[in-house]
Amino acid sequence: MTDAALARARAGDSDAFGELTDPYRRELHVHCYRILGSFQDAEDILQETLLSAWQSLDRFDGRALRAWLYRIATNRCLNYLRATSRRPKVGNVHESRFSSVEASSTEEPWWLEPYPDALMDDVARGPEARYEARETIALSFVAGLQRLPTQQRAALVLRDVLGFSASESAEILESTPASINSALQRARAGFGHSVDRDHVPLPRSEHEAQVVDRFINAYEHGDVDQIVALLTEDCRATMPPEPIEVRGPQEIGAFIQTLGFWGKQLKLIPTRANGQPAFGYYIHDETTSLFRAGGLFVIALRDDRISHITRFGGTSLLGTFGLPRSLESHLPGTSQSHPETAN
Repeated sequence: MTDAALARARAGDSDAFGELTDPYRRELHVHCYRILGSFQDAEDILQETLLSAWQSLDRFDGRALRAWLYRIATNRCLNYLRATSRRPKVGNVHESRFSSVEASSTEEPWWLEPYPDALMDDVARGPEARYEARETIALSFVAGLQRLPTQQRAALVLRDVLGFSASESAEILESTPASINSALQRARAGFGHSVDRDHVPLPRSEHEAQVVDRFINAYEHGDVDQIVALLTEDCRATMPPEPIEVRGPQEIGAFIQTLGFWGKQLKLIPTRANGQPAFGYYIHDETTSLFRAGGLFVIALRDDRISHITRFGGTSLLGTFGLPRSLESHLPGTSQSHPETAN
């Protein structure tokens, strides 16, 4: 940050304001996403954050711009979460349309959305960060954060994810270091998130690619037995916003066959979300030559098996992954994008 850019921005130069804030936009978006669990909500709060920063620039003391922006963003997130009508109780949203199948209620947040890897930047972390960067964006990590009370959630993200000091976090949250440390200890006790790093394949590794290829092959050929063989014994399947959960390979295999798209021709297009393998899935439209988008799968791996499958139905987020709304069918085993793309 230069004093000249700050002076121009205070004088109303929007380009200068962009020069100051653009380097932090993406990491602020990821920060809001961690706290809110929703890509779309994070986008809204980021815009509110930047507008607030623009309007209050005359009150900025010129020091620690990044921390100042995090202060605005964090408090905007907390204000959003305090509007309780926007966040019904986890696991108690509405009656599942799959209530006739054998599935239990899940405590995962119904508002959880995936985050495209292509939009993630490496975020600088302070010396007090406790987690590796890639595990702090995993779906299970973000879902776990949603179960914490809001102040504890913010304290854990600021201290253990971003590595802000207790005094820096206290300034961001307009609190005291003692209160921050107390909230952090309660958050750590309630969070209970752990990752066995030795058993999670590295992103984009050959090990990971082999599991991905087997998953795609099984789905596109409608081979439930092959899917079941890929799952760990404690595998879970969840489907936000449906408040349901299916556990165990055989149970998941039986559940998959109850889904409306099963038994039809399917295409899976690989992408990445939350540092994990993901796939846009497309269902053949028998009235046309097209495969219509159905939604997105995100899988979590342990060794050479899948430990969690999350299915996000609908097409609203496909555009953020650069995925089209339909694929054109040509020769068997081939597909290409149709001009009708997701927005």
